[in-house]
Amino acid sequence: MLDRHRNAADAYARSSRTTPDQRALEADALLKAARRLEDARDGELPNHGRALDEALLYNRKLWTIFATEAADGADRLPAELRNNIANIAVFVFKRSLDLLAAPAPEKIDALIEINRSIAAGLLTRPERPAGMPAAAATGDGPRPAAG
Repeated sequence: MLDRHRNAADAYARSSRTTPDQRALEADALLKAARRLEDARDGELPNHGRALDEALLYNRKLWTIFATEAADGADRLPAELRNNIANIAVFVFKRSLDLLAAPAPEKIDALIEINRSIAAGLLTRPERPAGMPAAAATGDGPRPAAG
């Protein structure tokens, strides 16, 4: 019986080493959105082309997910962080609508900078206090089930 438990624990340990962490996934999505916005700005902005519409839609969907997760994660996230995410999401939504109505490169630049800055923060690992497990310091550990 002990072997079955050890095998299960070993399998879990192997999978946790190969699974990308949530922070890296979020950073990658933000960087992808920034690249799409940048490509749209550099390529089709004067014509208000399809690339801009698609890049803005992708970015709005991403920020909708972040805002929803922050609101749903009230028990996991500090109030200040939830408020910051909500405020940034509102700015992103307003700026996107403004861009659809009147495209301008400087309006896109703000969205690109926001995504890149937050991605950089997500990719930076916070220092952990001595004795604290890495998952506790980064928030990458198990999360409570939604209830």
